[in-house]
Amino acid sequence: MILGELELISLTDGTFRLDGGAMFGVVPKPLWERRMPADARNRIFLGMRPLLVRGDRTMLIDAGIGSKMDAKSVEIYDIDRSHNLIDSLAAVGVSPRDIDIVLATHLHFDHAGGFTTRDESGRLVPTFPRARYVVRTGEWDDAAHPHERNRASYIEENFKPLADFGVLDLVAGNDTIMPGVRVVRTGGHTMHHQIVVIESAGETAIFAADLMPTTAHVDAPWIMGYDLYPMETLRFKRTFIREAISHEYLIFFEHDPMIAAGFIRESDGRKRVEPVSLSPAP
Repeated sequence: MILGELELISLTDGTFRLDGGAMFGVVPKPLWERRMPADARNRIFLGMRPLLVRGDRTMLIDAGIGSKMDAKSVEIYDIDRSHNLIDSLAAVGVSPRDIDIVLATHLHFDHAGGFTTRDESGRLVPTFPRARYVVRTGEWDDAAHPHERNRASYIEENFKPLADFGVLDLVAGNDTIMPGVRVVRTGGHTMHHQIVVIESAGETAIFAADLMPTTAHVDAPWIMGYDLYPMETLRFKRTFIREAISHEYLIFFEHDPMIAAGFIRESDGRKRVEPVSLSPAP
């Protein structure tokens, strides 16, 4: 889709499943299962939707789970990458070498797994060889020094090679990454989780990442059990949802399996997402 002078293309790195209870935290299963049914192992079906932004430069926001997960993890998470990020880019005429910037919302494995790959010799290399990889400083520090609560989410092979190859750029604040694209720290999910604000010609789109991973999370208290700081998520979401409704932000939902983007509407106190028609990569 076109947003002013920018082109936004929702991509895919396939699908996976996560525990429904973990995805909805304190929300009771009879409520969340109406929105996202669970399988026999209590897992819900999720997408992985990186976003391509074409403007002065070509930017990729997040990169899915990538190709390095072992067979046990593939089974646990029911990962299906039969159509993956590289296929999705190729479908819109973009090769890995065409990417100038790779921007991380955070470094969890389902967002940063595609940052690196193994070459023919088995060596870990950046997937996008010409790109600068932009990561928030605090997020990098947390990923590099994990603790018992977050260790399973940060996999070193996804991000450490970026520093080794000298392609890493760290940003400390709510910086502009390229014209029309800036980051805003939300905290909550991780201490330094950030969303991406895309603005052009008076229009605004938001790549919400794990602040609001699916359309089922549009109510402020519907917060993931994975969030390390849920009250921070709640504070940010309260303000963000009001702004999104009143200013008609177009929201990109990174993990929704069916809806890539839409507008949040409210009537009679109930919130819903009005999907927009995109031209997704096949």
